[in-house]
Amino acid sequence: MYVTIQTTHSPERRAFLRGRFEGDAFLRPPGALELPLFIEACTRCGDCAAQCPQAIITADDEGFPRVDLNARGCTFCGACSEACDVGAILVSDHWSYRANVSEGCLSQQGIACRACEDHCDESAIRFRLMTGGRSAPLIDPEICTGCGACVAPCPSDAITVGHKSSQLTASPTQASETNVCTISADA
Repeated sequence: MYVTIQTTHSPERRAFLRGRFEGDAFLRPPGALELPLFIEACTRCGDCAAQCPQAIITADDEGFPRVDLNARGCTFCGACSEACDVGAILVSDHWSYRANVSEGCLSQQGIACRACEDHCDESAIRFRLMTGGRSAPLIDPEICTGCGACVAPCPSDAITVGHKSSQLTASPTQASETNVCTISADA
């Protein structure tokens, strides 16, 4: 007598056991189904990666497609969704990911750098002058597409693309600083 045990792929459990408490740590292609549905539908065939003209789709540890923006950004061309015969990646005109800037940003340290702003075709990145010759990059979440064109040009690797957050700045404390003139007419 043979007993067949069917196991299901549990990405949340595996992520937890590997120390990734946020769940899915990888960017999935634009139009990818929600993670549980994506994992169930995806056959790990690699067709989406083969058809990606930017060559930014690779495989994660388990063979599922992930997006790597370290060399170039996503153009949202839709080639990955066209290549997906099983419907794990659908045609989409938006992405739930946005650019985020860490405290390693050179501009925040007083070094003149605007590489991310120069490479943002959407003009979603602007800089706010701060004290001490520094400036804080501010990313407008309503304009940012999460394409990642700003990631590779950053000389300090301070930009990542991840899940959309409410305020996308380099540092909440630094970004909330205000330059207020302290000279009054009464002085």
